[in-house]
Amino acid sequence: MALFRKMASKQQATEKKKKLDGGSLKRLLGIFRFMAPYKGYFVAGMICLFFSSTVLLAFPYFTGELVNAAVGVNDNSWLESINQIALALVAVFAVQSIFSFFRILFFAQVTEHAMADLREALYRKYISLPMAFFDKRRAGELFSRITADVSLLQDTFSTTLAELFRQVSILVFGVSILFFKNFQLTAFMLLTFPVLVVVALVFGKSIRKLSKNTQDELASTNVIVEEMLQSVSVVKAFTNELFEINRYSNSLQNVVKIALRTATFRGAFVSFIIFGLFGGIVLVLWYGTTLVSEGAIKIGDLFSFIIYTMFIGGSIAGLGDIYGKLQKGVGASDRVQEILDEATEYEINEEVAALPLKGNILYENVRFAYPTRDEIEVLKGVNLEIGAGEKVAFVGASGAGKSTMVQTLLRFYDLNGGSIKVDGEDIAGYDLIAYRSNIGIVPQEVILFGGTIRENIAYGKPGASESEIIEAAQKANAYDFIMSFPEGLDTLVGERGVKLSGGQRQRIAIARAILKDPAILILDEATSSLDAESEKLVQDALNVLMEGRTTIIIAHRLTTIREVDKICVLDNGQIVEMGAHNELADKQGGIYNNLLNLQMQNM
Repeated sequence: MALFRKMASKQQATEKKKKLDGGSLKRLLGIFRFMAPYKGYFVAGMICLFFSSTVLLAFPYFTGELVNAAVGVNDNSWLESINQIALALVAVFAVQSIFSFFRILFFAQVTEHAMADLREALYRKYISLPMAFFDKRRAGELFSRITADVSLLQDTFSTTLAELFRQVSILVFGVSILFFKNFQLTAFMLLTFPVLVVVALVFGKSIRKLSKNTQDELASTNVIVEEMLQSVSVVKAFTNELFEINRYSNSLQNVVKIALRTATFRGAFVSFIIFGLFGGIVLVLWYGTTLVSEGAIKIGDLFSFIIYTMFIGGSIAGLGDIYGKLQKGVGASDRVQEILDEATEYEINEEVAALPLKGNILYENVRFAYPTRDEIEVLKGVNLEIGAGEKVAFVGASGAGKSTMVQTLLRFYDLNGGSIKVDGEDIAGYDLIAYRSNIGIVPQEVILFGGTIRENIAYGKPGASESEIIEAAQKANAYDFIMSFPEGLDTLVGERGVKLSGGQRQRIAIARAILKDPAILILDEATSSLDAESEKLVQDALNVLMEGRTTIIIAHRLTTIREVDKICVLDNGQIVEMGAHNELADKQGGIYNNLLNLQMQNM
C-alpha cells in the first residue's frame, strides 16, 4: 500500500512541474495529427467560431444606436427608426446563433472522431508494448491515460482552445473598435486594466496551486479506494473495515481543508474582480458622462462603449481560467505522448504469414535479468535441448528461474546473452506474432474474459466454427458441465471467470489451448489448486492436449510429473540436475530427491 501511495505521489510531483512553455505547447499541438483526417470540419468550425465571436461585437454598436434613437440624437442614415435598429439586433443574434450551432456541430465531428482515433492508437500501442513496459507501470495509471487524459484533451480541443480563440478575438476586435470610436475614452479605460491583470495573475497562480493540491489529495483518496477494492478479502479477513473507513475519512478531511482554503482565495479573487471590473466601469462611466455633458460624444455611444468594455473585461478575466485549463491539457498531452512514443515490440498487421513449427527447442548459454532489476541475473548460462514432442518439466525452489525459462521462450523479454532456437532458428529472427501463434499456455491462475464461455474458448482461434468449439470443449472434459448451465455455451463467466469453479476455469483454458492447436505447449501446474475430482478431470484433459506436442511443465507438485520424458531441476538460475523421475528420485542428496521427500512428509 505504501508503494502505491509513493508511486502516486511521484506522479503527482511530476505533474506539478508541467509548465506552459513552447515545448509543452508543441506536444499539445502534436495531438492535432489525429485531427488531420477531419481538417475540413475543423476549418469550417474555425470559420464559424470566428464569425460567431465577431458578429456578437455588433450588439453594443446597435444598442448604442438604439439609445441614440430613443433620445432623438440618431444621425444614422440607414437605421433611422427604433424598429429598424431592434430588427438589426435580432438579426445579429440570429446570425450569431446559427454560426454557434454549426461551430459546435463541426467541432464535435472533429473531436469525437479524433479522440476515438487517439484512444484506438493508445489501445493499439498498449497491445504491442513489451512486457518490460507493463512491469514498470500500474494498470490504473495506464487506464487513466486512455480515459481521463483523453477526455481532458477532448475538452481542451473542443472547448478550451475554442474559448481562447473567442476571447482573444473579442479582445483584439473590441479594443480596435473602441479606439476607432473614441480614442480618448479608450485610452482612459485601458489604464484601469493593468491593475486587474496583475492581481488576476497573482491570485490565479495561488488558486491554481491550491486547486492542484486539492486534486493531488483527492488522487491519494482514490488510491485508498483502489487498494481497498483490490484487497477487500484481506480487509474482511483481518476485520479492518473500521481502520479503512478512518483512513479514507482522514484523507477526505485533508481534501476538504485544502478545498476550503482554495474557496477562500477564489472568493477573495472573485470579489476583487467584481469590485475592480465594476469600479473600472464606474470610472469609465464617470469620464464618459463628463464627455457627454461637454458634447464630445453622444449618450448612445457612451452606452455602447460601456458594453464593449464589459465584453473586453470578461475576455481578460476568462483568459486566466483558460490558461489553467491549457496547463491541464498540456499535462495530459505529455502523458499521452509519452505512451505513444514508446517503442513497440512488433507492428500489428491484419494478416500474418503462417509459420508451421515442429517444436525442437534449444537453449544455448542463455543469460537473463529482468529490466526492472537488471542487477540480479535470473538465468546464468542455461543450456538445454528439448526434442519435438518431448514432455519436459521444470522444477525447483521459488525464484530458481522456472517461470523465466518460459517467459524468455515466449519472447516476453529480450535475452542478455546466449540464444533460444526453435527448429534450428533463433527465435529473435521469427515474426513475433507468427512465432507466438505456435505456443499455447494453460496457466495455474486462469484468466478468463468477462464474456461467454463460447467467446473464451474461441479466444484460442477467433472465428472458429460451432463444431470446432464443441469438439474442443469435449476434449477438455468441459462440455458436460457447460451444457448443464441453462445458457450452455452462452453462459456469462463473470469478471475474470468468477462465476465458474477453479476446475471449470481450468478446463475452459484447456479447451482454448486445444482450439489453438499449438506446436509448443506450456503448463504452469494447472492442477495444483484443485480438489481430487476436478484434478482427475483436468489431468485427463491435459493428457489429451499434450499428445503429439512439445510440452513444458512448470511443476510445483512433483507427483504430477512422474511420466514426463525429462525433468530439469533449476537452482539459482542454472540447471543443476536433469533426468527421468526415477533416476532423480534415487539420487541421494540431490535437490530433486530432497524436494520429493519434503512433499511426501507434508502429504
